[in-house]
Amino acid sequence: MAAEILTIIELGNPVLRQKASLVENIQDDRIQKLIDDLTVTVTKANGVGIAAPQVANASRLFIVASRPNARYPKAPEMEPTAIINPRILGHSTEVVKDWEGCLSIPGIRGLVPRYQAVEVEYTDRHGKSQKQEFTNFVARIFQHEYDHLDGVVFLDRLESTLDLMTEQEYQKLMTNNTKNVNNSKER
Repeated sequence: MAAEILTIIELGNPVLRQKASLVENIQDDRIQKLIDDLTVTVTKANGVGIAAPQVANASRLFIVASRPNARYPKAPEMEPTAIINPRILGHSTEVVKDWEGCLSIPGIRGLVPRYQAVEVEYTDRHGKSQKQEFTNFVARIFQHEYDHLDGVVFLDRLESTLDLMTEQEYQKLMTNNTKNVNNSKER
């Protein structure tokens, strides 16, 4: 069965605020299809991650799919990875604030504090247990998607509403920063 693009629910839909349930049978056809559908959906939406609750499915499952795109031009390239029933085992003491957006909260970016590195355990789509450390941008994606499994959105993590910006202003800021970096290299 071909993967399909799913509808991404937005802030206000109660599923986004629910605690997701453990995935009991990873090999179930519906779970395998959900993984494929989420992977296609996140790619089509120019996202770098998507959690099952964002498509109104309250399962503890998300996709980390970092790659450069229109929303995240500097994102590192990685193979889309299904993360099932994840746990955070440990994290760095260093916390870094950086800009995040969310497919379920279109049009807004926030400056969100996250751990620089996280040590995690999860089950992959083949039912194998994985233990890994994610750092920098990929650690940020992991923490953002992990939050979705507990009904938390990035807005809940902001230190101040002054750390919010529209997507349009964010894109202008990024364009200006790139121009400034290029101009300083030319001098």
